[in-house]
Amino acid sequence: MPKPFTFISIAYLLTSASCFAQDSTKYLGFTYPDKAQNAVSITFDDARESQVDVGTTILNKHNVKATFYVSPFNVEKRLKKWQKAAKAGHEIANHTSSHVCTGNFEWLRKQGLSLEQTTLEWLENDILSAQQYLAKHLDVTPRAFAYPCGNTFVGRGIKTKSYVPLIAKHFDSGRTWLDESANNPNFTDFAQLTGLRIDGMSFDEVITMTEQLRNNNAWLILAGHDIGEKSQYSTDAKVLEQLIIYFKDPKNGYWLDTVSNVGDYVKKQRKSID
Repeated sequence: MPKPFTFISIAYLLTSASCFAQDSTKYLGFTYPDKAQNAVSITFDDARESQVDVGTTILNKHNVKATFYVSPFNVEKRLKKWQKAAKAGHEIANHTSSHVCTGNFEWLRKQGLSLEQTTLEWLENDILSAQQYLAKHLDVTPRAFAYPCGNTFVGRGIKTKSYVPLIAKHFDSGRTWLDESANNPNFTDFAQLTGLRIDGMSFDEVITMTEQLRNNNAWLILAGHDIGEKSQYSTDAKVLEQLIIYFKDPKNGYWLDTVSNVGDYVKKQRKSID
């Protein structure tokens, strides 16, 4: 009877695999501290001057910690204030030394820089030099990274390579930019956490966006640049304060914390479907 046994075994395995595949698509559930429905992190890129001139005052007023993805050349402009921000408990994260992204940005090409003309080796050195600077001047070792301009590649055409594995090698998380979805805590790739733009948006617009994306206990990572400036890439100071108050209110169902604090919790609690 070897053949029937073989057929039955194969049929059983195929059925089991099918059931597993179906089960892996089901919502697994997730619980945040204080029974919050969602987690939210407020982040800002580049180490722009307004972040420590305006933003940290608002954050500190409400005892809220943000994640700042910084580049050394901007930190240098407000070094003492960034040192103060780090000591206050705000998360200082890596945003490369040179802020290199696609050469489709003319201002970057004028500096002779572009990801299209960059190698993984060069980029790794650029990222690690930022780590060294931040360790020396801010006494921190960043655990989180944000991709400048949200770009995650080097090279062009068939020679294009992803530098996501490079970020996974050196950091606990990497955040992208201008995404259209939040992070499913049981599924998200920590080297490619999604980032939701808040620059130029009103309070109502941000809340509408978060409400649309908070299904499956999503982790929403809000991303901005300047704070209180009149520019394309700026979050209104009043809007920032309104958001902080809203997300801190338990009745709205959010747990507000830094990217690495939320990330640590999610990694320990999630039911991976990989």
